Amino acid sequence: MSGRKVRRGFRLGLSYLVLVILSVCAVYPALWVVLGSFRPGKSLYSKTLIPETFTLDHYRELFTSKSFMFGQWYLNTLKIATCSMIIGVFLTLLTSYAVSRFRFRWRKTALSTVLILGMFPGFMSMIAIYLLLKEWHLLDTHLALIVVYAAGAPLGGTFIAKGFLDTIPRTLDEAAKIDGASNWKIFTRIILPLSKPMITYMALTQFVGPWVDYIFARLVLRTKENWTLAVGLYDMVASNQNTNFTAFSAGAVLIAVPITILFIFLQRLLVDGLTSGASKG
Repeated sequence: MSGRKVRRGFRLGLSYLVLVILSVCAVYPALWVVLGSFRPGKSLYSKTLIPETFTLDHYRELFTSKSFMFGQWYLNTLKIATCSMIIGVFLTLLTSYAVSRFRFRWRKTALSTVLILGMFPGFMSMIAIYLLLKEWHLLDTHLALIVVYAAGAPLGGTFIAKGFLDTIPRTLDEAAKIDGASNWKIFTRIILPLSKPMITYMALTQFVGPWVDYIFARLVLRTKENWTLAVGLYDMVASNQNTNFTAFSAGAVLIAVPITILFIFLQRLLVDGLTSGASKG
């Protein structure tokens, strides 16, 4: 009996040790960047984790320096992410509502197609999308990013949203139809109010993608005034002449703050939306 307790204690201690190591590996780089944004000078390297002196010059430099257009980049990214989120969530909800509530021909084929397309990484289609945007004269425009981000939202969110909608009793739909409600009224008056956790989850995930995306934004956007935050920050340290790592750290902190706040205040709805959506396919 004592041997079993020893083995159990050993496994428990080993589990805690692994969790502590993983936590340090995750927190330490982020903490270094945050503290580095308050460190004087332009080098991110330092002999100590905590700076000897703290300064806010790098944050002021982002908005006052002529070499940076951080304020413009921030507004560009906010506009693109917000519009993509609204349109993308709406398209995902319509798609998931259709496949959850209606039975039509090729329904299973459509679901299989969405599942298969969602397995492929997005960058595989970038060349084709680039050529289409060039033909439509949408290169170097924010509309191009919004259209592509929003159109790709149903591929990643349809199955999770469908799983959540499947948990809503169909008797509510039937009762509403008896009272003369149309499918649109059922969707807007019954389904949407009951889907707040799922809508919150989809909205946040759809917002985060465009907010931090670099590869596709760099492919489409050419002029400095139209850049997003990810493209602009990379330009700060992309060459030997622009190695301002402390300003880069300050910009990275300002990018992370809104997302962190949203996750903190919406974490309960996020967990409810994700677990409910995964409970039934």
